[in-house]
Amino acid sequence: MRVTVCCLRQRQRQELEWDRGAASFDGTPVRDVTVADLDGAQLSDYQRTLGSSSPELALRARDLITRDGAVSVAGYLLFASRPQMLFPNAHVRVLKYQQNERGAGRTLNLEDDADIRCEGSIPEQIARATAAIEGMVNAVVHRSYSIGGDHVRVEIFPNRIEVTSPGRFPGLVIPADPASISRNARNPRIARVCADLGVTQELGEGIRRMFAEMRRAGLSDPKYVQGQEAVRLTLMATLAPSDRVAREIGPNAMRILDALRLAQRPLSTGQLVELVGMARSTVLRHLNALRGAELVVWEGESQRDPRATWRAV
Repeated sequence: MRVTVCCLRQRQRQELEWDRGAASFDGTPVRDVTVADLDGAQLSDYQRTLGSSSPELALRARDLITRDGAVSVAGYLLFASRPQMLFPNAHVRVLKYQQNERGAGRTLNLEDDADIRCEGSIPEQIARATAAIEGMVNAVVHRSYSIGGDHVRVEIFPNRIEVTSPGRFPGLVIPADPASISRNARNPRIARVCADLGVTQELGEGIRRMFAEMRRAGLSDPKYVQGQEAVRLTLMATLAPSDRVAREIGPNAMRILDALRLAQRPLSTGQLVELVGMARSTVLRHLNALRGAELVVWEGESQRDPRATWRAV
C-alpha cells in the first residue's frame, strides 16, 4: 500500500486522505472569504430554518465558519450567490439527447435547447435540476469538490439516464453491490445542511431509494461504474427479468446482461470475456442461457463468423 500511495500524484494522495475521512475538503477554509461575502437572503432563510438568533450562529452550529470567522468550502458552496467564481466546475449540466448514442462534432445529437447548466449555491443547483432524478441529488451532495476539472453531468437518452459525478466512492467502498453501501458522507457539512433544508434525509438512503423505485417500476437495477476520478450511475429504461428468470439464468448471466446493456452496442464474445473476466466457455454458456430466455440476440452469418456479436433485447 505504501508503494502505491507514493506513486500517486500529490492531488491523488490528498484526495485519498479526504476519502478515508481523516479530514474533509468541505471543512477547509476558503481564503479571504467571510460571512459578508455570502448571500444574505439564503443565510436568513437558513437562520430561520434552524431557529438561530443570527446567521453567524447558524453557520457556527454546522461548523461552516472557523473561530476567526473564515468561511469553509461547505459554507461557500452552500450559501454564496455564485460559488462558481472560485469553484468553476461546481455546477450541474443537464443534457438531453435525441438518440441512444451521443455522437460527436456535427453528429452530436443533442436536442435543441437541451444543454442546461444549473449554477448558484448547492440548494439552488438541486432545485433547478430537480426534474432529473434522485441520483442527481446524491451526485451534487456527495461529489468530490476538491477535483476541479469536471462538473456533475446528467445525460438523458431515450433509453437511459446517466449521472457522472467527480470523485470515487469514499473510503474503501467497492460499487459491485451498491445497494449494500453504508452511509459515508464525503462532505459531512454539506450533507448536514442539505438535510436541514429538506433536500436530503442524511440517512444514507439515497442509493437504496433508487433501487426500490426502479424495482417498483419493474426496471433494471441502477448500475454504477467507478473510474479513476469519477463515478457514473446509469438508470436503464429496460424491464428487469422476472425473479423466476433471474434465478434460472443465475447471477453470472445477469452480469453479462448488464455489461451488454451498459455498452449500448452489440459486443463480440471476446469483448464480453474481457468485460466480465470469465472464461470464454463460461461466457458462451451464459449467453446461450440468456438467448434462450430471449434477453439477448446473436447476430452473425454462421457459427464461425468472426464478426458475430451479441445484442441485448
